[in-house]
Amino acid sequence: MKRNLLRKLAVSLSLIAGLFMAGGSAFAAEIRVLNWQGYGTDEAWALTMFTERTGVDVVHDYFNSEQEMMTKMRTNPGAYDVVLINSAFTAQATKEGLIQAIDTTGMKNVGDLTPNMRNDASLVQGGTTYGVAWVWGVTSFAIDTGDFSSTPDSIEVLWDASNAGRVGWRDDAVEAVQFAAIATGQNINNPSDFGVIREKLRALKPQIRTFWSSEDEWNQFMSANEFDLATYWSGSASRSKTAFGLPVEFVIPKEGAIGWLDGLSIATGAPNPDGAKAFIDFMIDPDFYVKWDTDVGAPASANAKANAMLPATAFNRTAFQDPARLAKIQFMGPMDDALREQMLELWQETKTYLLD
Repeated sequence: MKRNLLRKLAVSLSLIAGLFMAGGSAFAAEIRVLNWQGYGTDEAWALTMFTERTGVDVVHDYFNSEQEMMTKMRTNPGAYDVVLINSAFTAQATKEGLIQAIDTTGMKNVGDLTPNMRNDASLVQGGTTYGVAWVWGVTSFAIDTGDFSSTPDSIEVLWDASNAGRVGWRDDAVEAVQFAAIATGQNINNPSDFGVIREKLRALKPQIRTFWSSEDEWNQFMSANEFDLATYWSGSASRSKTAFGLPVEFVIPKEGAIGWLDGLSIATGAPNPDGAKAFIDFMIDPDFYVKWDTDVGAPASANAKANAMLPATAFNRTAFQDPARLAKIQFMGPMDDALREQMLELWQETKTYLLD
């Protein structure tokens, strides 16, 4: 009897081991996430919390631009479970078959998402969800409060001669063109006069102190007093102030700013779609978000319940209180390849001029 039990146990263990070997590294006890590095999903305490709740481990891969994210998904089918996608790219990812439909049944936190974000036309197409709204924010600029006697209220401060040689600017073609579009009264998703935008960007020549490409670079430049003001993201400004203690104030100018919504999607051929759904639901859970925002600094949550649980003085409770300023925010929308290429060519030409 004892030998039979041992034999059965040995067979069972052998079968389990074989399943793990056949499934490779992406077995049911693991999910793979593709995201920006340091952007919420890879917080060590959050991963520990998620694994303790679900028994699922989380492995990350990273990208440095939306274009790189799309390339990684195209060239690595079946490699990822969850992917962070700016809503402006969700329709394209859906069209290319890179992400799959998400049945949100059983995801307990989806019902608390702000309705207009939960049902955003880029994330929900034809009544089918391809991206779950996660966080949103604004791309504008932040100032070093020690260098300004009062908070500027206009985007023109980036071009003000008094700030010559003290402006930091992100090296990103679409963002640069969209900033110039706002400054010249144009639609960021469909600029009407590239000639005017070209001249506005060229006018930055005496202003630029340095270009930056990552949040870490931005914090280093600000810490070293390399610039007095710089283009930035609202969630990053919150982190710079909360986690790094930098004297930063984020500004939404009267002319408007660039708005964005980030969603979490499930890749086509995801090895662990159930684990992916559980992880996405965890990411929009107030338990995760409030700690992330309070301890580290984060963009605004798409979960209305989570936002309401923040302290009254929290950045994401105070930064977006002016309805007149909020009304001026232009949210990024889908963009065809021809327009994106036009923006890239203009920015490359502009950088050559600025650095000449």
